[in-house]
Amino acid sequence: MKRGSSLIVEDVRKSFGHGADEHRVIDGLSLRVDPGEFVCIVGPSGAGKTTLLRCLSGLTRPTSGTIRYGDQPLTRPLADIAVVFQDYRGSLMPWLRVRDNVAFPLEGMGVKRAERRKRADECLAAVGLPDVGDKYPWQLSGGMQQRVAIARGLAYEAPVLLMDEPFGSVDAQSRFDLEDLTLSLRRKLGITVIVVTHDIDEAVYLGDRVIVLGGRPTTVIDNLTIDLGTERDQIDTRADPRFADLRTRVLTQIRNPHPSPPHRTAKKPASTPRGPESVVSRP
Repeated sequence: MKRGSSLIVEDVRKSFGHGADEHRVIDGLSLRVDPGEFVCIVGPSGAGKTTLLRCLSGLTRPTSGTIRYGDQPLTRPLADIAVVFQDYRGSLMPWLRVRDNVAFPLEGMGVKRAERRKRADECLAAVGLPDVGDKYPWQLSGGMQQRVAIARGLAYEAPVLLMDEPFGSVDAQSRFDLEDLTLSLRRKLGITVIVVTHDIDEAVYLGDRVIVLGGRPTTVIDNLTIDLGTERDQIDTRADPRFADLRTRVLTQIRNPHPSPPHRTAKKPASTPRGPESVVSRP
């Protein structure tokens, strides 16, 4: 799998409607995500998190400002960027077997049938479902169906994976399992992962960085490096006092949104391979 490029958002604004009916959702938002990073985006309901993710995927174009994938303006969906949507029930086709669900998008990319089947089986094995290819989605649990949706995203062999509230429709135990699966896949494949979530604990547990959106219209109000190490555990990591500190910082910003001058944007200087311009990881 190729390494991919940085996703760079510069002074993006997104509005819906025109004239007196115009509703500006995002205003002056800038951020950067480099190859191999795991970044979580959080914010209150209605903050435009999904709108931003759709812009990052090329499915929606901003009203103004620029989004680039490396040196390439992002104006349409790219093969390098895969998306896992929020509701697996709406994204999996119940009349197709699981293997065919995973392989289906590859047909439009011109991938031959034998290669589609091989890649689908490999991706199902990667998400811990090596023996379900011949079943139908409705024969699987909710957590297993979401694994299938993740496998389909991996089948693109895209270096960037965008996930929109990916675990919100499953039970708590399945959610923990899927979080750990995503961390494992990120380590194994070296992909860039961007997750939009309303769950603050999930964002702190998963991310190398957490970008907090807030305000009306929305902009970046904080950008935190999560200094919890690369190996994380649902019990030990969540019991770490630093986890509580970071969770409190994010929750405070969401409940009382006000841009923090040193952290207003999530840009990173070109000379720094990783991390925001100025990082505060403790309250």
